[in-house]
Amino acid sequence: MKLLGYIRLWLACARYSVMRTMMFRFDTLMWALVELFWMSVNILTIEVIYSHTDSIAGWNEYEMLLLVGTAMIMQRLFMGFFWSNLFELGRNVRTGHFDFFLAQPGNPLFMVSTRKLDIDGLANVFVAASVVVFAAHKLDLHPGFLDIALYVVLLAIGLVIHYSTMVLVVSLTFWIVKTEGLEGTYFTMYEFSRLPRQAFKGVNNFVFVYALPVVIVSNAPARTLLHGPQPDLMLWLFGAAAAWFSLAVFVFNRGLRRYASASS
Repeated sequence: MKLLGYIRLWLACARYSVMRTMMFRFDTLMWALVELFWMSVNILTIEVIYSHTDSIAGWNEYEMLLLVGTAMIMQRLFMGFFWSNLFELGRNVRTGHFDFFLAQPGNPLFMVSTRKLDIDGLANVFVAASVVVFAAHKLDLHPGFLDIALYVVLLAIGLVIHYSTMVLVVSLTFWIVKTEGLEGTYFTMYEFSRLPRQAFKGVNNFVFVYALPVVIVSNAPARTLLHGPQPDLMLWLFGAAAAWFSLAVFVFNRGLRRYASASS
C-alpha cells in the first residue's frame, strides 16, 4: 500500500473514532476530566515544592512548569493516538482477534497502532500546551519561528520514542501470556520525563539519561524553548528515536512470525 493509501485509511479510522465519541459523549467528557485532574495535580505539586525552594537542579519554578507541560503534551499525544490500540494488542493475541489485523490490507503494526483515536486524551493536549505558553510568558521568552518549529519537531521525535517503548513492551505478549503488569511500567518509567536532566547523578544518570530515553524526550524540546537550539540534545534524541523504533519494529516482526506459525 502506498503512502496516500495509508493516509486515507488513517482518516477513515479517525472519522470512525469521532463518530464513536459523539455516541458516548458523557463517557468521553468524564475521562477528559479525569486526565485534567491528573494534570492539575502535577502542576499543584510544582507549586507546593517551589513554595519551599527557589531552584531544583538549577531549574526555577516556571522553567520546571515548562518542562512538565512539555512532558504532558507528549504523553497526551501518545494516549490520544496510540495507547488504547497498543493496550488491546495483548488481549487480541490471546483471543485470536489479532487475525482481524492480519487480514487488513496495510502493514500489521500500522493497523494495530492506528485503529482508534482517544479524543479525550487529545483534547487535553491544548491544556498542556497552555501550561507551556503560560510558563514561557512568565519567563519572558520570545522564541522565534525556528525555535517553535524545532520544539514541535522534537516533540514528534519524542513521541516516536514513547510509541517505540510501548510497542516493545506489548510485543512481549507473543511470548508470554499476559503483559498487563509490564504495560504499567510505561507510566512508571516516563514519570521521570518530568524531571530535569541535571537532577540525575551517578547510576541514575546512566540508567535514566543514557541507557533509557525517558528523560531526554522532554528535556530536549524544553531546553530548545528555554535556550535556543541544542544540537547535541537534538542529535541525541534523533539517534535514540531511530534506535528504539528499529528495535521495536524488529521485536514486533519476530513476534508476528511466532504468532503466524502458532496459528497455522
